[in-house]
Amino acid sequence: MKNIRVLVILLFVVVASTLLLIWSAESVPTPTPWPQQFHSLLFVNYNGSLSLIDLWYDWTNGRNFNIIQDQLGKLLYDLEWNNGTIYRYTLDDKKKCSVAQIDVGVLPPNWLHGAAYLGQELFDGFLCNVWQKVDFVWYYEDVVTKRPVHWIFYTGRSIHVMTFEVGAVLEDAKWQAPVYCFESKQVKDRTASDNSIMAIGSDGFLREFI
Repeated sequence: MKNIRVLVILLFVVVASTLLLIWSAESVPTPTPWPQQFHSLLFVNYNGSLSLIDLWYDWTNGRNFNIIQDQLGKLLYDLEWNNGTIYRYTLDDKKKCSVAQIDVGVLPPNWLHGAAYLGQELFDGFLCNVWQKVDFVWYYEDVVTKRPVHWIFYTGRSIHVMTFEVGAVLEDAKWQAPVYCFESKQVKDRTASDNSIMAIGSDGFLREFI
């Protein structure tokens, strides 16, 4: 009788431990995938150097557009396509343009898959879930709305999300790089191991100012 009682207790402990492990695994938050298309205004602080980014993310059409305004500086257009082509240009009288070809495409919506959960933190006035991705970026998401609030790169470049418009799409005509980008032959091949870029799986990349 005593042995049966011990066996029942041991069985109860095993079952309870298993259920606790299952509950713990299910209760760990996972990052919300990005919408297929969105528009966002980002405030960037990189060791005191400030800039604003007008971000148009369009996974549906395989493209991503960063319009970057440095504080009291130039306005830079950074246009990325899913074939790995990146156009960086100005629209002023200088008509500067550089073209790069890398071996990965636009960052996919689920680029945070597999990120390590670090817990919750109050940031910019929002209670956020926080994840870390491959020692490259720390990502903050609002617990209530599931919208991104902030992310920071290992270099200290800090991105604050000011607006987040799900479903907003920039008209097609605005995605066309200027003609002088195609007149230049200065196309540079870059790999995903560049210091300013991080491969996220084999489907996309994350650069620091994104």
